[in-house]
Amino acid sequence: MTQQQGALAVDRMCGLAQVSRAGYYRYWQAAEPRRSETALRDELQRLALAQRRYYGYRRLTALLRRAGWQVNRKRVLRLMREDNLLCLRKAAFVPVTTDSRHSWRIYPNLAWRLAPTGVNQLWVADITYVRLAEGFCYLAVVLDAFSRRAIGWAMAEHLKASLALAALEMALTSRVITPGLLVHHSDRGVQYACGDYIERLEAHGIQPSMSRVGCPYDNAMAESFMKTLKQEEVDGRSYRDLAQARQSIEYFLAEVYNRQRLHSALAYNAPAEVEANPTLLASVAKRSPAGSNATCPDLTVSA
Repeated sequence: MTQQQGALAVDRMCGLAQVSRAGYYRYWQAAEPRRSETALRDELQRLALAQRRYYGYRRLTALLRRAGWQVNRKRVLRLMREDNLLCLRKAAFVPVTTDSRHSWRIYPNLAWRLAPTGVNQLWVADITYVRLAEGFCYLAVVLDAFSRRAIGWAMAEHLKASLALAALEMALTSRVITPGLLVHHSDRGVQYACGDYIERLEAHGIQPSMSRVGCPYDNAMAESFMKTLKQEEVDGRSYRDLAQARQSIEYFLAEVYNRQRLHSALAYNAPAEVEANPTLLASVAKRSPAGSNATCPDLTVSA
């Protein structure tokens, strides 16, 4: 008997739903393993992110077992590979040449302590996961750092570069930019460092910028946005599939976050209000720099 059945017996439940017992059990045998896998992957995601991705599959397996999960290391390692959760080794803090797990060029951080004075001077981008009923999908977002407006987003069931590119294309379509005056900041993920993404930036005269390794403060605005999205939209929902998640999240971004939500960093105005009002634009320009004042490990290599 499942949790959804309550006190109903299987026979009674099947009779009310007008389905056969055999059909019910066929559905249960097909769906229950996926639900169990989804729950495990969700717990693994939470544990990995809580440890700032410094825990490897052995330690995460131990944490899962402490929480009551009966899993082995091979299964945990497989799920970490599929969900891009492989840990960042502490040794990467010292040798700057080994702070990336791909062969693409790593660009310097141009956004650190940059204080934009208007829109389309600094964009920040990031990717997060969204849990579905029987799996996960991923959301890529591009924000304008001055107005905090979400200007581009895309969702898919994969982490390929095309996901980030789709969000970038939406941002490029919705904004008028001046070549050479816009910085695009992101983490060092392969989606943002790959040739296709960098080519699109350079074609529009946009300067790439990337966070330092192991320093979440470098992309603090994007991290803060993702936290808001999870708290105010995702965590309170139960998405059936990608289509339902896309419909709900797109509405939240376009209508709630951009047009209705009051942002403390914008003197409690909405991003759309700030961009539409020259007086508000001037007042926002006087706020503190976009870059975080928090410090990260010194990555300078001694001569």
